Amino acid sequence: MQGSAEPSDGAVLGPDGLRRCAWGDSADDYRVYHDTEWGRPVHGDDALFERVCLEAFQSGLSWITILRRREGFRAAFAGFEIAKVAEYGPADVERLLTDTGIIRNRAKIEASIANAKVARDLDGGLDALIWRFAGDPDRPAPRALSEVPAVTPESTALAKALKKEGFRFVGPTTAYALMQACGLVDDHLADCHVRTALDPR
Repeated sequence: MQGSAEPSDGAVLGPDGLRRCAWGDSADDYRVYHDTEWGRPVHGDDALFERVCLEAFQSGLSWITILRRREGFRAAFAGFEIAKVAEYGPADVERLLTDTGIIRNRAKIEASIANAKVARDLDGGLDALIWRFAGDPDRPAPRALSEVPAVTPESTALAKALKKEGFRFVGPTTAYALMQACGLVDDHLADCHVRTALDPR
């Protein structure tokens, strides 16, 4: 969730009187996601599998495109239950390619099914693997979107670990977006109301 070094690069005051990261005030869908979900810790193998899949589908698209199809994705991928998606076969791929509720990209659909098989067989589980790479909780809060990186050493290491296990569509940039979304790092801006509510220091 990077921006450019513009005057509006910092937290913006929304119509509700709350300051939030500029991207989080740009549309109603973003506002709800920003305020209630993004940057908050996500645990559980199935919950994290959903985020891995959605971040992969987002590659090359805007995140709002994914958000607006999220319920469609959940319906198409059995609520992102790893055990169920891991059993999907060629007929399911063809079914998903006709599903207008999702992004119909064969490579990403096949990657999601392959990733479910990897996650199902992962020693220790997906939660333990991903959370090994959580960022430093004492890292200074960014004051502007231009201070938020697209890639970090931790995201590069996470991507490498996921790829080593056999996961697809998990490059360092996608891995960092996953870390941001799932609370492994907190990239809410210093003046954002979400950050001040969660960490009043």
